[in-house]
Amino acid sequence: MNPGMTRLLLATALAAGLLGGCDSTAGPEPAAAATRHYGRIAFEPCTLATGVSAGNVQAYCARFEVPEDRSAPEGRKIALSLAWLPATDEGSATDDPVFFFAGGPGQSALKTWPQVDPAFAQVRKQRHVILVDQRGTGGSNPLECAPPEGADATAGGADPAVLAAFAARCAAEVADRADPRFYTTADAVADVEAVREAIGAAKIDLVGVSYGTRVAQQYAGAHPQAVRSLVLDGVAPNDLVVGGEFAHTFEDALKLQSEHCRQLPSCAARFPQDARTQLAGLVERLRQAPAEVEYRDPSSAQSRRGTVSADTVTGLAFMFSYMPQTASLLPLVLDEASQGRYAPLLSLHDLMGRNMGGSMARGMQWSVICAEDADRYQENEAAAGTLLGPEVARMFFAACPSWPHGGRAEGFTTPLRSEVPALLLSGELDPVTPPRYGEQVAQGLANGRHLVLKGQGHGNLGSGCMPRLVAQFLESADAKALDAACLDTLAYVPPFTSFNGWEP
Repeated sequence: MNPGMTRLLLATALAAGLLGGCDSTAGPEPAAAATRHYGRIAFEPCTLATGVSAGNVQAYCARFEVPEDRSAPEGRKIALSLAWLPATDEGSATDDPVFFFAGGPGQSALKTWPQVDPAFAQVRKQRHVILVDQRGTGGSNPLECAPPEGADATAGGADPAVLAAFAARCAAEVADRADPRFYTTADAVADVEAVREAIGAAKIDLVGVSYGTRVAQQYAGAHPQAVRSLVLDGVAPNDLVVGGEFAHTFEDALKLQSEHCRQLPSCAARFPQDARTQLAGLVERLRQAPAEVEYRDPSSAQSRRGTVSADTVTGLAFMFSYMPQTASLLPLVLDEASQGRYAPLLSLHDLMGRNMGGSMARGMQWSVICAEDADRYQENEAAAGTLLGPEVARMFFAACPSWPHGGRAEGFTTPLRSEVPALLLSGELDPVTPPRYGEQVAQGLANGRHLVLKGQGHGNLGSGCMPRLVAQFLESADAKALDAACLDTLAYVPPFTSFNGWEP
């Protein structure tokens, strides 16, 4: 296994996703024909699938052409991949559809949807959902390239120079069909506005997750008259340098997780060292001497050999911290590894890497972060003392010198100031978009409300009673009137004290 795999996996995958007027014929046709029209767009039956889970969702899909460069409307066109999920009770459906924006940057909204669809069951009773694969992702002229032969699927080498060379080769490969300079958030916002006009919706409800919260805020700032309500889950402020603070936000999440463990006698007794100290000791040992280990392939159960490095450990810890269910396994896995038993750690790392590999359109991610974030990144000296170190951010932006990219529009980083009703969600233990980000954005939203979910991580639309609260909010457009007492049942997920689980 490439010892730099994890750092590049993080740099690629964590950077942690759309649309004025309407006419008298606006809205979806009620006919049951195979082809259905929503405004001016013809949709055909389709199935949405993630490729990594068994859940599929029936929908209607369409292709929608837009200019790649809007300053040259007669130039090259690109076809956006769209999906429409009709309200399950179409007879009582509202006129304001929900637009869902996926994360990344680089995730496909259509491929992501099956994983979040259960959280929208109540929303979909009376609301249509529209998905747009952001240009450069999924089925919308994806900016993707195969890594160099012999390199792992998540990148192309652990050296920034190698990644920059890979980006240059990728840019040459896509040059005949795409100009990466026009695949920014602002370009995506213009695409969404074009889709909104085409379906004839006077107003839309925006739901953004992670990087998708940037898209939602930028759209709401550019087209305030078209936004009925806003849901932001895992909030990224407009002025955030995406990828620039991971080393620090991860440390903060580890500290909070350890504090929760200290409050549980069984956890404190089983893991006397806090997670950060335990992880730091293991990382230092592996920096001095990476370990060759035999482990079980997580897919085939066949015996394999691989190398456990410091990057392997920090990367797995970072990825596991996203969700409380996986974070609860981390202390046990680290404890096993600290005693020289690395097989469980390497199997889990392999599994996570396979599940995440290919989930991001790397070129689109570069188009966004190189245009909007890279020149604002300033290395913090304090990052050198963190577990992830400054290397993750360096790798995050390493492709930018070689990747053609545009720039930010004037006012891009200005905080959103709006009267639009807004519901903001943060997980208490989120390692990439901590609650303080949500508090920062909420200050500019006069009709907004920020909910912090106890013991939760990154992405909370499906946590506890949150699906019901989101549905109630989208119905009433009044976040402050929500009775959120049901969230009090959410709690910290205690760490496993053995591979049989945790103590009751």
